[in-house]
Amino acid sequence: MCNHGYLGVEFFLVLSGFVMGYAYDDRWNSMGFVGFAKRRLVRMHPLILWAALLGMMMFYYTGGPSSNMVDDIPWWLLLVHGLITLFLIPIPSSVDIRGWGEINSINGPVWTLMYEYVANLLYAFVLRFLPKWLLAICLLAGLVCVADLTFNLNLFGIIGTRGYEYSMIGGFYFNGSHVYVAFVRTLCPFLIGLMLSRCGWKLAVGQGFWVAAIGLFALLMLPYLGKTDFRIVDGIYQFVCIALLFPLLLMMGAGSTIKGGCFSHKFCRFLGDISYPIYLTNYPFAYLERSWVETHPDAPLGTRVVVFIATFLMILFAAWAVYRLYDLPVRTWLRNHWLQRGTNPNSQ
Repeated sequence: MCNHGYLGVEFFLVLSGFVMGYAYDDRWNSMGFVGFAKRRLVRMHPLILWAALLGMMMFYYTGGPSSNMVDDIPWWLLLVHGLITLFLIPIPSSVDIRGWGEINSINGPVWTLMYEYVANLLYAFVLRFLPKWLLAICLLAGLVCVADLTFNLNLFGIIGTRGYEYSMIGGFYFNGSHVYVAFVRTLCPFLIGLMLSRCGWKLAVGQGFWVAAIGLFALLMLPYLGKTDFRIVDGIYQFVCIALLFPLLLMMGAGSTIKGGCFSHKFCRFLGDISYPIYLTNYPFAYLERSWVETHPDAPLGTRVVVFIATFLMILFAAWAVYRLYDLPVRTWLRNHWLQRGTNPNSQ
């Protein structure tokens, strides 16, 4: 089990902040806000459409004891939730159609993309203007908020008893405490990545790609620390990952070079290509597997292993296929027929 897999959200946003500064900081004179907004829409929204369609197509196959509302949902309400997903509209628990009360009922991880757009807008309107010293002050404030969650300090009286004490888990419900958690999970890692890009900090390490990849895998797979008796230990671990270890891994990746054509280059490119598609593909299949597990409680271990492997392969193949057959062609068409309209081609 990927015990700290939820921290992948924080690492993704560290990477997102770095890429944002690296790709856009020096292009605003030739690009402008409209050009920036178009680029973000082209990059992100085709797969958000895929997330909505896949979630709707698989919804009725994913009922079970923990998804006890699925079988009773009319088709027209499912279509409404597809539109809700497409336009990234957050919903309160009272409008949920799965029974989990989450912001998005048909493809859970979509909530993070709503906040990713918020971070992009904040970058466009505020963060890109800030000098490094002021950005550092904002980052320090963000780290205080991370400590607020991971040490369960409740400094602002917001987090309450959300059920995930001493943890960064949260953000997927539309209520006060979870909205606070979502903003902390989004903005602090984003600021870390943006600061690393602005400062140009890199670490030259031999086989840096593999060191960073294996290191990230190990950090996400590490078992829970402290468990129920001393959960603050795990909170400290999460804080160290966000404030120190994730930035170090990113600096290793930024400081490494890979020769074109070698296995490392091809594997790195493959992972980069499918990372976003797999993020928006995995949850509907995970719902499906969960439904199977709940309706087959007495299945032998061997059968469970086969189901797990089959689910993993379906996710991997679907992500690769949607990238090659849909995401890449659609984004290429949009760049050629919409993004360049009225813009300087040399600024793409």
